[in-house]
Amino acid sequence: MHIPDGFLSVRVAAGYGVLSLAALGAACYRVRARERGAQSAQSALLGVSAAFIFAAQMVNFPVAAGTSGHLVGAALAAALLGLPSAVIVMSSVLFVQCFVFGDGGVFALGANVFNMALVSTVVGYCVYRLLCGRAPSPTRRVAAVAFASFCATQAAAASCAEQLALSGTARWAVVFPAMLSVHALIGVGEAVITALIVATVLRLRPELLEPRGYDGLSASTGSSLVRAGLGLSLSVAALLAPRACTAPDGVSRVAQRIGFESTERAAQFVPLPEYGIPGFGPSALTTILVGSFGTLLLFGLCWLLALGLVPRVPRVPRVPRVPRVPRMRCSAEPVAASVVVKSSR
Repeated sequence: MHIPDGFLSVRVAAGYGVLSLAALGAACYRVRARERGAQSAQSALLGVSAAFIFAAQMVNFPVAAGTSGHLVGAALAAALLGLPSAVIVMSSVLFVQCFVFGDGGVFALGANVFNMALVSTVVGYCVYRLLCGRAPSPTRRVAAVAFASFCATQAAAASCAEQLALSGTARWAVVFPAMLSVHALIGVGEAVITALIVATVLRLRPELLEPRGYDGLSASTGSSLVRAGLGLSLSVAALLAPRACTAPDGVSRVAQRIGFESTERAAQFVPLPEYGIPGFGPSALTTILVGSFGTLLLFGLCWLLALGLVPRVPRVPRVPRVPRVPRMRCSAEPVAASVVVKSSR
């Protein structure tokens, strides 16, 4: 669902860029205010989430003849991390995809952040929390996150259609049903993948899906989760990404169908354009190297970002313990005896 440069007008791209920047600033403020005193392991888990979402987005799956889709991961991130942290994670993934790999236009970055990091995340989070209720069962959680993922994908597609219509790229009556019909199939795939991931988390680490579930993590438990999550992300990038479907994604397919794909401008001055290495042809080894590099880059970037946002609580110096002086017991009997003698005289 990444919009390239050339599809949006300057006015629309700038307007959505301002909205996205303001929302991202609010999310950073909320994380800084709410996560005060979080441990470094919890901050690293934000990096793991960003790394996994990046790796999963490289795996395109076929949804129809000549069309592919991939996991967006907004509802999954919202269910695991909460709304403000999910917005930061999704925005970080989109920034790296844009400036390092040329996936999505630079001038359209604000619109992409608005669609996939804000609209998709907010809708996914609200639907998920509404359907879960106060004391949801594991089955209800899985069903809720699956439906929330589908709704989040449709909401992002509708927002993208609105941006294309406001830019005059395509008529609303044409682009809106085209975007929603294509992304309905993609949303089904997103729901299935997200449900499988959440079901696995519920079986292995169910506390991560509880509100404030990261607060009780010890340093050793957080480190083991980081190692397992980062290993899984690298495995997805190395084993599944080279086998991804090469058909156009939803936005590109709609552009071909309606006829505005010729307005696309290719990304310029990016280090690894289209997830390839300059001078090397497309191959499985190239995809593995680039995918692993991007996964590690997102992990480190979001980890450092979380450490910078979350203020550390200063350690209170330990006061040296004063040795306890034993209390001396004194008897009152001699004093009482002397009083009796004086009174008798």
